[in-house]
Amino acid sequence: MADPSSYRPKPGQIPDSPGVYKFRDEHGRVIYVGKAKSLRQRLANYFQDLAGLHPRTRTMVTTAASVEWTVVSTEVEALQLEYSWIKEFDPRFNVKYRDDKSYPYLAVTLGEEFPRVQVMRGAKKKGVRYFGPYAHAWAIRETVDLLLRVFPVRTCSAGVFKRSAQIGRPCLLGYIGKCAAPCVGRISPEDHRELAAEFCDFMAGRTGAHLRRLERGMQEAAEEMEYERAARLRDDIAALRRAMEKSAVVLADATDADLIALAEDELEAAVQIFHVRGGRVRGQRGWVTDKVEAVTTGDLVEHALQQLYGEEQGDAVPKEVLVPALPEPVEPVAQWLTQRRGSQVSLRIPQRGDKKDLMATVARNAQQALALHKTKRASDLTTRSRALEEIAQALGLDTVPLRIECFDISHLQGEDVVASMVVFEDGLARKSEYRRFQIKGFAGQDDVRSMHEVIGRRFKRYLQEKQRSGEWGEEPAPEPEGPAEDPAAAVLPAGAAAPGGPAAAEDAAARFTDEDGRPKRFAYPPQLVVVDGGAPQVAAARRAMDELGIDDVAVCGLAKRLEEVWLPGEDDPVVLPRSSEGLYLLQRVRDEAHRFAITYQRSKRGKRLTASPLDAVPGLGETRRQALLKHFGSLKKLRAATVEEICQVPGVGRKTAETVAAALTAAAPPAPAVNTATGEIIEDDGAPPAALSAERGQDR
Repeated sequence: MADPSSYRPKPGQIPDSPGVYKFRDEHGRVIYVGKAKSLRQRLANYFQDLAGLHPRTRTMVTTAASVEWTVVSTEVEALQLEYSWIKEFDPRFNVKYRDDKSYPYLAVTLGEEFPRVQVMRGAKKKGVRYFGPYAHAWAIRETVDLLLRVFPVRTCSAGVFKRSAQIGRPCLLGYIGKCAAPCVGRISPEDHRELAAEFCDFMAGRTGAHLRRLERGMQEAAEEMEYERAARLRDDIAALRRAMEKSAVVLADATDADLIALAEDELEAAVQIFHVRGGRVRGQRGWVTDKVEAVTTGDLVEHALQQLYGEEQGDAVPKEVLVPALPEPVEPVAQWLTQRRGSQVSLRIPQRGDKKDLMATVARNAQQALALHKTKRASDLTTRSRALEEIAQALGLDTVPLRIECFDISHLQGEDVVASMVVFEDGLARKSEYRRFQIKGFAGQDDVRSMHEVIGRRFKRYLQEKQRSGEWGEEPAPEPEGPAEDPAAAVLPAGAAAPGGPAAAEDAAARFTDEDGRPKRFAYPPQLVVVDGGAPQVAAARRAMDELGIDDVAVCGLAKRLEEVWLPGEDDPVVLPRSSEGLYLLQRVRDEAHRFAITYQRSKRGKRLTASPLDAVPGLGETRRQALLKHFGSLKKLRAATVEEICQVPGVGRKTAETVAAALTAAAPPAPAVNTATGEIIEDDGAPPAALSAERGQDR
């Protein structure tokens, strides 16, 4: 690992002007390329104290062995040079977008003497006009088949074209009227090129002129009583309209725009682009990238724009580019796009109307693309095996952790403290083994004490189940009898309600069985325990296990802020590479534990916030409370009812009705319940809280 001070430029050497810089490793390979408005200020940020750098930046500067730069005149030139160097050197620490699949394009080879229409993939070539990308090649062929009636452009390969020219006979398409047959001289090169230009105009969205021309020709043929020609033109018009119908109208004002949306997490980002021409979606594509450097959403947008328009010119760059966040600064990027197009380009965030709605659709596609990418990555057996091996190597384990358990604590400002336990076996979630815990031993936001309690309870259960199963040569412990009494101390399986009963609840709570009769218990120890947190949470978990004599289970913690892996007793964390499959698996385990804990905590909070005033009525149980609310429909209507009307509810006598009416009257007009975290008024007609979105922003 290199010391950045060993290659730090001397004071005054770095110019205070726009430019592009390159970091090289000890072998001279370029590992990072960046641009800056002021090279002096930007490079100074890389040579500060390593502890103050982002982990990904820290890894880059310690891998590098030298830095060099090139001064340019403007920020726009810096943007262009940065793109060129990234394409040339492919630096390992730069964001690299990769297509989530190879998209087909409809291409017209205008650089040839007789332009050809075909399906093309891969890198774009000079002299070729591209349309798309399309989701499927068959969609291109269907569109071309419809358009060849009106624009019979050549579609054959060079070999077929040459063979037809030698024998003096066109191919089948020439005989059926779907090719102008330039191979046998039926059309001159100039006329065929004009035909290809008309085809390109129609595909670019300029459809109205061609339809009007055909309609005029059809009317003239009908007036001259040339009905066969009129019928052929009618069919041509129908073919063009069918081709147009394949692209849905999304913007009524015939807008030319590209809409770019992002979905991202700590490790990866997915980009989706909709190409809208003439108000219609003409193409869609998507990318996925590993976030190998510290980037913001604006930075990701800038990289996407470079990838999308770095080799485009003219009309290929639309008049409008709509994005979820603007690069910082935005002016050089907007100027660069304007230069690529040759006229003004609007780069902005849609605020209202159809464009904002369409952007939301693109964003949903990006989210689905990221979820699909993660699903494919998680379901691959080879990838999971590599992830487990990387975890074992990084943590110094003797064997790969085939069973991983992760714990997370969740609360809202110290109230409704709960915990979750999720289980991953062989790299996959085993939801039947999930458990959730209620923590009532103490209040407050002490995650460390909560973690100590939960880990202790989990492994106490393991020791009890181990003893019950007779592993120590003893008789199985007798099953406890009777209902539970202390739900606060219970360990709950996923989806189960808190039991009530005697103090033996902790023994009874986990005793559920699968469909095949196999017990769902804590009898299976994990090879690795992961806690959501840093060194304090890891120390608490290790201490709880040591108190129980558990010394054969490894413990680590994953801190969310910097994605660092902490081990017990270590002063420094283990930093896994950002592209590591092991880190990706640990992150998935941690995020699943957090999701499961938050879901349980919100359900408990919702029950507390929607408590009814009927709960305080003496002698009124849950069954009759539900019957009253069901009969009257809401608490408001029940409060307005007379004693006689309340007596009509099955199971409610007059004395009970009088007690209910008196209790509700004494409380009238009822003070509205207020969610203390958000200030929202909770309606009293049995409806759930109106909004909890602000409150959820404080979830832990």
